[in-house]
Amino acid sequence: MGIIETPQDSPATEAIYERTRTNQGFVPDYTRVMAVNPEAHDAWEALVRAIAKPLGARRWELVTLAAAAGIRSRHCRLAHGAKSLPILGADHLRAVALDYHHAGLIDAEVAMMDFAYRMSTDSSSMDDGDARVLREAGFTDREIVDIALAAAARNYFSRAIQALGVVVEVPKVLDEELRDALLEGL
Repeated sequence: MGIIETPQDSPATEAIYERTRTNQGFVPDYTRVMAVNPEAHDAWEALVRAIAKPLGARRWELVTLAAAAGIRSRHCRLAHGAKSLPILGADHLRAVALDYHHAGLIDAEVAMMDFAYRMSTDSSSMDDGDARVLREAGFTDREIVDIALAAAARNYFSRAIQALGVVVEVPKVLDEELRDALLEGL
C-alpha cells in the first residue's frame, strides 16, 4: 500500500472488508485505501449498483474496460478483466482487450465501448452526436444515460486510486497472457 494507512479497528472499515472478501475472495489495496472514508465507499458501492444493475453485467464490464483503457487505469483493466472473465471467457476477453473493434462483439457493444473510451479521453469535445450514435445502435435514453454514468463512474474511481498511488494488483484468475493483453497500450 502507498502512503494512505487504513484504520484496522473501525467497524465501518471492517464491514467493507468483509463484503469485499465475500465478493472477491480478498481485499485489494484499492479497497483498503478507499475505505479510509467508509461513507464515500458505501456511497460508491450504492452508485455502482444503481448503474450496473439496469445496464447488466456484460454491458457494465465492457463499458468499464473501455473507460479504464481510455484513462490508462491498470488497476481497473486488471480488476474488471477478472470480473469479465466468467462473462466473456478467456479467449473472448483477450480479443476484447487487444482490439474490441475486431473481437466479435455486436455493433451496439462496439458503439458503447467507443463512447466510453471517448468520454474517458476527450469528453470536452463530445456533443449530442456522440449519444446519437448510441441511439442509432438501438439504445434507449435510459441505456444511453447508464452508459455515460458507467464510464463517468469508472473515471471517478480510477482517477482517485491512481492519484493516491494505490498498488496495482494482478488478480490470481488472470494468467500472464491475459494480464498482458489487458495492459497492452496502457
